[in-house]
Amino acid sequence: MRVVILGSGRGSNAEAILSAQQAGKLGRARVVQILADKPDAGILALGARFGVPAAYVDPAPFKTKLEGEGEVRFIAAVNAAAPDLVVLAGFMRVLKPGFLNAFAGKIINLHPSLLPSFPGLDGIGQAFRRGVKITGCTVHGVTAEVDGGPILDQAAVRIEAGDTLETLATKVHAAEHALLPAVIARLSEAAR
Repeated sequence: MRVVILGSGRGSNAEAILSAQQAGKLGRARVVQILADKPDAGILALGARFGVPAAYVDPAPFKTKLEGEGEVRFIAAVNAAAPDLVVLAGFMRVLKPGFLNAFAGKIINLHPSLLPSFPGLDGIGQAFRRGVKITGCTVHGVTAEVDGGPILDQAAVRIEAGDTLETLATKVHAAEHALLPAVIARLSEAAR
């Protein structure tokens, strides 16, 4: 299973995927390309470290969505890697119909809450401020509805009395780093 990772930030979830691959724990999946929408995104440095091609793709003209010329460039870059699976690992753009249709049924996302609770931005902060006792993370299929696609798996994280937003974020990120590679491995085995 050929995997393309899209990211916008430091790449901690991509690093977890690549570390799992290096350790032989990614099933039949293999990351073949890393793409970022920011030229200085930390995720790009993972390419050289793990021997995977990594590139910046200009997402212009919009700042929060992938549409227009930027969408065309991303579709071309992802298509060039011939992916079986596109993984959004901290990719901070709303995908529009052109991209969704180009890779229909092949896109998954990691969200830092137990969906359908706390979709959108700052899922960890939303859960913390709401005072829930359990939050976590979700891997889901991507559809036109933001964070509304079919849930593939979830990992729960208990919010303890002494947790701060920072300690909770650390716990949720640890759960994400275990969950996302496990889901990719499972999908790769199911695709046999």
